Amino acid sequence: MVGKVEFFTRQGLEEKKEELETLKSEGRRAVAEKIKVALGYGDLSENSEYDEAKNEQAQLEEKIAKLDLMIRNAKVIEEEDLSEDEVRVGALVYVKDLASGEEDEYNIVGSAEADPLEGKISNESPVGAGLLGKSVGDVAEIDTPQGLLRLEVIKIAIE
Repeated sequence: MVGKVEFFTRQGLEEKKEELETLKSEGRRAVAEKIKVALGYGDLSENSEYDEAKNEQAQLEEKIAKLDLMIRNAKVIEEEDLSEDEVRVGALVYVKDLASGEEDEYNIVGSAEADPLEGKISNESPVGAGLLGKSVGDVAEIDTPQGLLRLEVIKIAIE
């Protein structure tokens, strides 16, 4: 099965690979133990512990399959792909909100690595997509649920 291309920093991809290996080993082992214990309770037709463990197993296998597909479709953002002249996935972008005058910084990452609380926004989010391709001095006009956001790019850095 082919999925969409997922952009990753080298570190982000390594973290996803580690997560996948943990789920395959420790996660599967833990679920198998729960199933084994639940089987010891007898009659499966009225065994809620068994049903719960089997549901947990299905959810775990689904997560493993999604992570595996994501990793197979990964594109690592290489340093030569980055530029301080244009906002691209992997760039650290410093912006000024023209309405409030507030300055902020965003690290544009692939959707799998996005963490808004850490300033990592997805290239697929309205703000991330709106900043892609912009240069220093450009103003991105972005429709958001809160209204039109006008961000001036004041600096582009490569981490």
